[in-house]
Amino acid sequence: MGVFDNMKDKVGDLVDQHGDQVGDGVDKAGDFVDEKTGGQYADKVDQGQEGLKNGLDGLDGQDDDIR
Repeated sequence: MGVFDNMKDKVGDLVDQHGDQVGDGVDKAGDFVDEKTGGQYADKVDQGQEGLKNGLDGLDGQDDDIR
């Protein structure tokens, strides 16, 4: 098991335990970017938020932690 495998497991556990908070953080970061760019890239930011949420949520092989 490599260093990154161990990190993936730890992040997966974090997402399992605090999925709602992680999702809220991703949303707040996206809102911040939208605010700073005047919403110019809102569609791309939304795509990035969804991709990040899906990627983090799927670390444990199940899409059940982040809404």
